[in-house]
Amino acid sequence: MPPASSRTPLIDMVKALACIAIVWHHLAFYGPMSDIAQPLAPALMSWLYDHARIAVQVFLVVGGYLAAGSLAPQGVARFAHWGGTVGKRFVRLVVPYAVALVLTVAVSAIVRPWFDHPSVSDEPTFAQLLTNALLLQDVLGEDALSAGVWYVAIDFQLFALSALIWSAVRMLPGPTAVRYAALLGQGLVVAGTAASLWVFNRMSGLDMWALYFFGAYGLGMLAFWAVHAPRARGWVALMMLLGGVALFIDYRSRILVALLTALAMVWALRSEAVRNWQGVRPLVLLGQMSYSVFLVHFAVCMLVNAVVGTLWPASPVLNAMGMGLAFVLSLATGRVLYLRVERHVPTWRTALRWQCGLIGAGLLLALPAQWV
Repeated sequence: MPPASSRTPLIDMVKALACIAIVWHHLAFYGPMSDIAQPLAPALMSWLYDHARIAVQVFLVVGGYLAAGSLAPQGVARFAHWGGTVGKRFVRLVVPYAVALVLTVAVSAIVRPWFDHPSVSDEPTFAQLLTNALLLQDVLGEDALSAGVWYVAIDFQLFALSALIWSAVRMLPGPTAVRYAALLGQGLVVAGTAASLWVFNRMSGLDMWALYFFGAYGLGMLAFWAVHAPRARGWVALMMLLGGVALFIDYRSRILVALLTALAMVWALRSEAVRNWQGVRPLVLLGQMSYSVFLVHFAVCMLVNAVVGTLWPASPVLNAMGMGLAFVLSLATGRVLYLRVERHVPTWRTALRWQCGLIGAGLLLALPAQWV
C-alpha cells in the first residue's frame, strides 16, 4: 500500500495534458484564427472543436482524487472546521482567478472597439462583475467574463460539498457513529456518486450545480481510496459498477472518460515504479501551473485572435502560426501568474482586494463606452 500522499509527478502530467487539450479546444472554438486556418487541417480542427473539451472530465476526476487526499485520506475528516477549510479553498481559488479576470476585462476593453467578434463580451455590468467575483455567475444567470470560469465555480462547490459530507459524519452523536465514521463517510460519497451518475448528470438544467458533476469527482475520490487501500479490488469493482450502470442507463462519453481516467489512475499509482517516476519535466511543470494557465489563456487567445485575424484575414498559414503563438503565450502568461500569485499563500485581505479590484476595473473600463 503506497503512502497516503495525493501529489505525484504523474498527477501533474495528467493535469498538464488536460490543460493543453482545453487551451486548444478554446483556440479552435473561438475564432477567427481557427476559422481561417481550418482548411489546413479540417479533421484536427473539428476534433478540437467538438471533443477536446472532454478533458474537463479528467480535471474533475483528478480534483476528486486530490480532495480525498486533502480532506479524508483515511476515510475520516482530517480538518477541524468546515467553514475554515472551505474558506481557505475559496481564497486560494479566487485570488489568481480575480487577477486573471482583471486581465480578461482589460483585453476585452482594448479589442472591443475594432474587433467585432462574439468571443468579445459587452461592457460588464456591476451585477455581472459582482457575481463573477463571488463564483455565482451561472447560478444567478449572469454571463461569465471569461471562457472556462464556470469550472472554477463548480470546483469550489464540489470541494465544499465533499467537506460538508465529512463534517456531517463527524457531528453524528454516539460511539457507533465514531467507530464507523469512515464507512459512513465513504458510503455517503458512493451514494452521492451513484445519484449523480445515474440521475443528476442526465439533467442538463443542473449543470451549474455540483450535483451534476459529482459523479466524476466522486470516482476520483474512490480512486484515491483504491490506490491507498491494502487491496484495490473492491474499490475497482465498485467504480466499474457505478460507471457501468451509468453508461447502461444513458451512454455519455464524458462519463466513460471519467471512469477510464479513474481506473487508469488506480492501475498506475498502485505501481511503485510509476509513483517513483519523476515524469517528463516540462509536463510536470505545466501541471503544477495548469490552474493559472487555465485562468489566463482566454485573454491571451482573444488578444492574439484579434491582432492576427484582423491583420491577415486570408492567410491560413499565418493564422495557424497565430494559434501556436497564442498557445505559447498562454503558457508564458500562466507561468507568470503562477509564480507571482498562485503559489503564494493568500489571505482574505488579498482576496477582497482583488475582488474589489476586479469590480472597480470592470466598471472603470466600461465608462468610455457610456460616453460615446
